[in-house]
Amino acid sequence: MEGADLNNTTIISSNLADNIREITQQPGEDILLFGSPTATHALMELDLIDGYWLFVNPVILGKGIPLFKGVQDKTKLKLVNTTQFNCGVTELNYVVAR
Repeated sequence: MEGADLNNTTIISSNLADNIREITQQPGEDILLFGSPTATHALMELDLIDGYWLFVNPVILGKGIPLFKGVQDKTKLKLVNTTQFNCGVTELNYVVAR
């Protein structure tokens, strides 16, 4: 990626759960998982997600990969913040209520 600052970036291509657990033991900020439903599903199954930033776009596609596909157990979420952008997108920021 030309011009990207990757000094504070870790790319994980295998052993997702083990790598995430290792990273969470290190000092630092939040881990952001962006644009990977497959990785999100795997981390949800392992209860390794602490919060969700959901962006609701004012477009109905009619198809796609469901974010919560295959979820077996109820997970309670607590709404922390909402933001509505001028383009019509609404951000919903939730933490997992454990």
